[in-house]
Amino acid sequence: MPFEMPQFALAAPEIWLGVMLCVVLIADLFDRGGESLLAFYLTQATLVGAMALAIHTHWGGDAVITFNGMYISDSLAAVLKVAIAGLTVITLGYGRDYLRDRDLLKGEIYLLVLTATLGMFVMASASSLLVLYMGLELLSLSLYAMVAFDRDSRIGAEAAMKYFILGALSSGMLLYGMSMIYGAAGSLLINDIAAAALAGDNLLLAFGMTFALVGIAFKFGAAPFHMWVPDVYQGAPTAVTAFLGTAPKVAALALFLRLMADGLGDLHAQWQIMGIILAAGSLVVGNLFALVQTSFKRMLAYSTVSHIGFLFLGLVAGSDEGYAAALFYAISYGIMAAGAFGMIMLLSRRGFEADMIDDLSGLNDRHGGYALVMLLLMFSMTGIPGTVGFYAKWLVLSALVEAGLIWLAVLAVVFAVIGAFYYLRVLKAVYFDRVDSPQPVEATSGQQVLMWANGGAVLLLGLFPDTLIATCRAVFGLG
Repeated sequence: MPFEMPQFALAAPEIWLGVMLCVVLIADLFDRGGESLLAFYLTQATLVGAMALAIHTHWGGDAVITFNGMYISDSLAAVLKVAIAGLTVITLGYGRDYLRDRDLLKGEIYLLVLTATLGMFVMASASSLLVLYMGLELLSLSLYAMVAFDRDSRIGAEAAMKYFILGALSSGMLLYGMSMIYGAAGSLLINDIAAAALAGDNLLLAFGMTFALVGIAFKFGAAPFHMWVPDVYQGAPTAVTAFLGTAPKVAALALFLRLMADGLGDLHAQWQIMGIILAAGSLVVGNLFALVQTSFKRMLAYSTVSHIGFLFLGLVAGSDEGYAAALFYAISYGIMAAGAFGMIMLLSRRGFEADMIDDLSGLNDRHGGYALVMLLLMFSMTGIPGTVGFYAKWLVLSALVEAGLIWLAVLAVVFAVIGAFYYLRVLKAVYFDRVDSPQPVEATSGQQVLMWANGGAVLLLGLFPDTLIATCRAVFGLG
């Protein structure tokens, strides 16, 4: 292949992140404040700038592939990057005061977040197996360090070790599958892999697809590859858990869409069966195990598994409608999860972690506004009309029915009803359980504004979802 000068302007979001990462590193070195305030504001400005550059360079027009076929600029990349950066901004806003109260507010956390975000951006625009894997490892290595950020926490160290070992295993399986796909297609480029898949049956390609899907399922946290999720969610500092449970889920969707949909879409009939097993297993395991949890963080962890099951239902439909529904679901769930973990951080204080369901008892007596936000979040996760979670589930179910998978849609509805029980159990604690001496909720003005905005987004996107739905559909060429 003759060398062509890359279009560096198309990679402006990644270049911006890389440059600003170095700027934040140096700025924090000379910041004598002790709370890394300069690093925080620079990081937030960097993420907002990355969102603007993603829209400017990627949105609208035809897809453009550059860097010798390894980088793609299209509307899908724009939406994925805006969602990733936006969710990161929200979780960093929630986590600042939480980390400060636990003496964990150091500049390194912002460097790790920016490095992880850079990895996710690379995955969103990857058009080569090599670039996909590079982005994934940038993300994974940063997350391992973030989970273990509290060096004095034994449960955090244990969670990080489990995450690292299982993550290394899944990365190895994904890399093994990619090597098989490369052997079958004779190229690392996604377009060439798609051509090989279109050419006909290829046993080596099918084997590679199987291992790759297993690796992707682990990154999602889909059952039966969900073993790390509850321990990591509970063991990591809540500020890290909030980040881990939001933006990386959108990045995992990017990994699936680039590799399985764009590259191996013509083998849909073969990977659909595996996808159905992953989706059904996640719905069953996630909802049933969440029923018996007393820890709010572990309940949200198993809830994540069940939501990943719903997201996979959109993917297994194998249509553009299904992919658009999955994208809408990932963004909606990220907003809901950020609010739920943000509530834990808001109610926590130095020496006290509000990570048990009983810790939410009497919240309505302590602060009616926060109780209302929790009501909206739990209703949305349940899928009750009037919230964004309803439309997320509705679009997925519609895609399944159009694909003729009616039985799978019925199964999803049944387990959504089961899932309503543990969400309503949280609301029971919030509104009906009483505490002897309710303490007022103390929160900074920034946390309050962010919580109200988060709850408002869940409600407004539930009442007026048309713009976000149209954006997700436009990415896949749907009117």
